Amino acid sequence: MTTGTAASALPAAGGSSSSTLSEWAGPYVTGMLGKAQALSDQPYQVYGGPMTAGESGLQSKVFQGLGNLTFPGQLGQSFSSTGAYQLPTMTSTGVTGQQAGPGGIAANYMNPYLSAVLTPQLDELRRQSQMTQMGNAAKLAQAGGYGGSRQAIMDAETQRNLLQEQNKAIGTGYSNAYDRAMGQFNVEQGQAKTLADMMSGAGAQQRGIEQEGITADYNEFLAQRDYPQKQVQFLQSMLQTLPISTVTNTPAQMSGLGQLTSTVGGLGSLMEAIRGLGLGGTPG
Repeated sequence: MTTGTAASALPAAGGSSSSTLSEWAGPYVTGMLGKAQALSDQPYQVYGGPMTAGESGLQSKVFQGLGNLTFPGQLGQSFSSTGAYQLPTMTSTGVTGQQAGPGGIAANYMNPYLSAVLTPQLDELRRQSQMTQMGNAAKLAQAGGYGGSRQAIMDAETQRNLLQEQNKAIGTGYSNAYDRAMGQFNVEQGQAKTLADMMSGAGAQQRGIEQEGITADYNEFLAQRDYPQKQVQFLQSMLQTLPISTVTNTPAQMSGLGQLTSTVGGLGSLMEAIRGLGLGGTPG
């Protein structure tokens, strides 16, 4: 690359022009381009450390624990009383209509010892009824009407009241048992959903960690692949806005006839100038 002072005048007709770097900028530009060339020739430096953090120790334990769990099979089921304990009916001969064995979802959550829980209540109602019946008999005996139709009516009323209270106790007990069973079923459904959400969230975390590694590896591949092109672009950027083209103004070369014409014209002009000064003498 040459240095010098760039010509500022326009070239004459038929001439040529060229430009060069200024003398003060030549050494600087030459040194800068040399440094740029040296930088572009350096090999690609590969990072040897880890590109992603990976999963932590606590995350590994959580993932391992969730991986050993079984996905809740009852998730999404509906609570139904099909196959559950059927409501028995209390009669004068005893309890009738009670299902022998449990079955269905409701039966799995209802208290299997419900009949045992109700038995003391039914026995207590029966004892209270017997006491009422004995009191009525004593009153009739004192009144002299024991054994008549009046006693039969009172005994029938006492028995009816007993059965009514016993059936009421049975209905309340089974209703409470059913409500509690449904509540427990809903609780376990919520727990199953929470577990399913935890497993899904942990799976998403594992996938995200794996994706981070894949993304880092792919970006590193792109960086290595595009490194030579970027170095060429770097060198090209060093030349932007620099007057790297040479411009030199060269006057046009005249032929012999042109030179003669120019000389004659110059002599004529010189003679006119002498006459104007009064030095040419008197014309003949």
